[in-house]
Amino acid sequence: MSLQAVLPDTVSGLLGLEGVLGDVVGGLVGAFLVANIMLIMTAFAGPWAKRKITAAFGDRIAVNRIGPFGLLTIVTDAVRLLSKELIVPEGVDRPAWDLAPMVIPFSALLGFAVIPMGNGIQLADPETGLAFAFAAASIASLGIVMTGYASNNKFSLIGALRAVAANIAYEIPLVVTAASVVIFAGSLRMSEIVAVQAEPLLSVAGVTIPTWFAFVNPFAFALFVIANLAEVGRNPFDIPEAPTEIVAGYQTEYSSVYFVLIYLGEFIHIFLGGAIAATLFLGGPAGPVLPGFVWFTIKIWAFFLFTQWARSAVPRLRVDQFLEIGWKGMLVLSFANLVLTAIIVGVIA
Repeated sequence: MSLQAVLPDTVSGLLGLEGVLGDVVGGLVGAFLVANIMLIMTAFAGPWAKRKITAAFGDRIAVNRIGPFGLLTIVTDAVRLLSKELIVPEGVDRPAWDLAPMVIPFSALLGFAVIPMGNGIQLADPETGLAFAFAAASIASLGIVMTGYASNNKFSLIGALRAVAANIAYEIPLVVTAASVVIFAGSLRMSEIVAVQAEPLLSVAGVTIPTWFAFVNPFAFALFVIANLAEVGRNPFDIPEAPTEIVAGYQTEYSSVYFVLIYLGEFIHIFLGGAIAATLFLGGPAGPVLPGFVWFTIKIWAFFLFTQWARSAVPRLRVDQFLEIGWKGMLVLSFANLVLTAIIVGVIA
């Protein structure tokens, strides 16, 4: 596999390191920087932005007592949760119970390794970058199943099994819809997918519209966003947690730092879903005037805002409706989109 490690190369160059040592140090420092950027965004999104956005939709006032605009709530929530006692229920499968909360956020952070975030801000650029991103994100399902199985709690197990059902029902349409983008771009390499979208599509009144695949194939973009909502567990697809039916679902038995890790993983996955959608359909970090990383950040936060709107405005589906939409609706439409895309590209080529 050919790797083009842009950010690690830059870091090793700045440090004056070469060879294997430069690759190792550059990779570690680059990974540390990318991971911390995403963790900082998640720190704002979870304890603060989620509450403010949800309150705005409900015409309420959210956190505003601690610090300017309530921003220090992030710190107080972290201290409050991390200082709580870690309660280990009787009968849990301890190794799996301990490991699961680490697997969920790690899988999301791993997916960012191949995401181009701006000029030179990409850890690796393998030829199978898109497949790697989906594979990394899918590891979270294993972590969720581990939480349900290891907790020795029927509500946790039900939540975990629903997560598996969601993954099977909506992961396939998600990947098949992404495959239609691969047909257009002719590559699984993330940088090449972004580069193809930088080409001009048409000009209107002197304004050049780029070949973003959201413009080229808006139907595929809509399918991808809907399937992505199911993957990140937001309404109407928040079946694995469904608090009105199964308490907190797969995370019912977790507290303290383990709860924080699961909660953290949930929000990092939302940003990863937004990052993949932005890369495939919205030109990645491309945009006028502002630096690429700024545009990339705007796009993934826009997706986060969309998920919070869905959480506040769209009612939850029943399990049977959830599965029926996935298997009878999304799967059929995604394959229809793939076939139609292949025909169109074949005719144009």
